[in-house]
Amino acid sequence: MDHADVETKLATARTRLILDKPFLGALVLRLPMVAADSSWCETTFSDGKTLYYNPDYMDALSGEQTQFALSHEAMHCALSHFHRRGHRVKLRWELACDYAVNPLLINDGLKPTPDAQYLREYEGMTAEEIYPCLQEEDNAGERDLEDNQDDDSSDNDDNEKEQNKGGGNSDQERQKDDKKDGDGNEEESQDKGQSMGSAPPPAMSEQEMDELSTQWQQRMAAAAQQALQSGKLEGEMARMVDYLLQPKLPWRMLLARYLSATARDDYSYSRPSTRRGDPAVYPSLRSHQVNVVVAVDTSGSISEEEIQHFISEIDAIKSQVRARITLLSCDSELNYGSPWYFEAWDEFTFDVELRGGGGTNFRPVFDWVERQDMPPDALIYFTDTEGIFPETEPMYPVVWLVKGKGTVPFGERIQLN
Repeated sequence: MDHADVETKLATARTRLILDKPFLGALVLRLPMVAADSSWCETTFSDGKTLYYNPDYMDALSGEQTQFALSHEAMHCALSHFHRRGHRVKLRWELACDYAVNPLLINDGLKPTPDAQYLREYEGMTAEEIYPCLQEEDNAGERDLEDNQDDDSSDNDDNEKEQNKGGGNSDQERQKDDKKDGDGNEEESQDKGQSMGSAPPPAMSEQEMDELSTQWQQRMAAAAQQALQSGKLEGEMARMVDYLLQPKLPWRMLLARYLSATARDDYSYSRPSTRRGDPAVYPSLRSHQVNVVVAVDTSGSISEEEIQHFISEIDAIKSQVRARITLLSCDSELNYGSPWYFEAWDEFTFDVELRGGGGTNFRPVFDWVERQDMPPDALIYFTDTEGIFPETEPMYPVVWLVKGKGTVPFGERIQLN
């Protein structure tokens, strides 16, 4: 195996990604590539700053599979998997991250490596959602104990798995890496990389991971912009990027701001009494009580704890803005007992039993509202958006409080985060 041939293969794969998959190509460009010793790097590995690779492993891959391997590591970095692990078991977390990333790359047209972890059932799920679905390996308990004991020191065993995200460099090394990356001084980076790859990088501090995660979010936004301009970002990859880059303002603040704006004093243009002798209609200031319909998706995909948290927030907001609330709960149809009415001075409670297992149909809620004498000032729907929407947008405002990555055909979407 000629090391120069492997470097040529890597450069070619990176160039093809830039031309064919500009989003992934831009991310890969952010990672200096360093040949690593096979004693600790069996395949590929990235600490969020450098992409380490086993030359023998890379030599055995085809050109298309090499593109997949580079994109795989870049996506782990872009999604900040190195920072999102928390207190989760390391090996299970790494596997969950692989199951989250690989379907995105495969559905984007890349050819997976022979060892790529992939299960169709995990498509569209985040690593956090996949993690509890995974079963412990028979020998995981002993290995996990070792990982927890040695997590801070990041021993060699911590880096033997393909997608290890636990390592990092010092602040000084990171600044040097960023400078080399920005200046494009690739040869210098590769020369120094020969010594860098002899041992796994040390662990990062929490502050370092915070800063690096922010950098990758900025890099992902820039890469997405480039790809969108070239018309080469679409499908599941585009939806994932849109979800990750949308503003993460606290939903409680957004909802309170929305209801407060609706409830503020407004002008009435009702026709005045004829006693005034003036046929003109002048605006007059009136105080407006908000009439809000709140709908809760009880199809089973949203837990009772999440619903109760949502209800308590609505209760706190409604007393501040003098809101009268009509509560509806619905899965495939309105739940028994709907609607429930709460005046501004009433405690807003929810004691409906969750049915679960059924589908979600949003139409019964909108049909009920249409049958009322007056439209509400706003309809607030708490859901994961996995259901049947009305074909036409109503004339009144609709606010969707969304759990997950689902989209809505109309109204204002507020992400629950």
